[in-house]
Amino acid sequence: MNKQKDIKVVFTDIDGTLYSHVTNRVPPSAIKAIKEMQSKGIKIFLCSGRNYYLIRKSGILDYVHPDGIVMMNGACASIGDVVIYKYPIPADVVNAMIKFSYRLKFGLTLIEESEGHINMIDDRVIDAHAKYGTRFPQPRKFPIPYDRTVYQMIAFCDDFDESLFLPHLKNCKAARWDEYAVDIMPNDSDKAKGIMAVLEYYGWGPSNAMSIGDGNNDIDMLLFTGASVAVGKALPDVKAVADYVTDDIDEDGWAKAMRHYGLID
Repeated sequence: MNKQKDIKVVFTDIDGTLYSHVTNRVPPSAIKAIKEMQSKGIKIFLCSGRNYYLIRKSGILDYVHPDGIVMMNGACASIGDVVIYKYPIPADVVNAMIKFSYRLKFGLTLIEESEGHINMIDDRVIDAHAKYGTRFPQPRKFPIPYDRTVYQMIAFCDDFDESLFLPHLKNCKAARWDEYAVDIMPNDSDKAKGIMAVLEYYGWGPSNAMSIGDGNNDIDMLLFTGASVAVGKALPDVKAVADYVTDDIDEDGWAKAMRHYGLID
């Protein structure tokens, strides 16, 4: 056991980390662990690439009652029902991305605070959503200039298409989570940025936080928090930066990680 007495909050990714896409639920061991940790005063924050609408649609809130949520890869953070942090994507970047999606003919999802829209559905979009058990956003023909505030963009394309548009997006980076799906965000926006806003709200520092994840968009938060965990089927780059590698979510890996750090009995 690696006792971490200073951990006051755990930030957990959802897909493949806390929520299994094999069983389509949160393992009972993780539910029990979360309840025990919250009873001890340890706060639990979901930390996801999804917005609130997609988090709710996943069904995870039927199993877990978090103290707050860091959404859209850190672009928005809430504590209870109160939004404490927002970091939208600049309008000129959104407009440029729409043009590339039409020119290169790939699906593009634009995610707002409470909903999202997609401009085109093809086999790549269908395949990516099927793997993660998610539904398509509402289809919409995107106007230029775009008429809403956007916090996250998802391009349903391969590495080659990404190499064609990413260098032309001002101050942006990509986090690929599927062969045909990649998150696009500002260089200075990531899950760690949203976590930082939460820690500042409570008056805590990185040493008071633990993070646990499995994908490329989790790397920044794993590097930022004082303790970090990668689940068993995490990508190699994710495991390389984590302090501890636990078992897969379907092998009770989430709860085992909390036990390893002494957060549950």
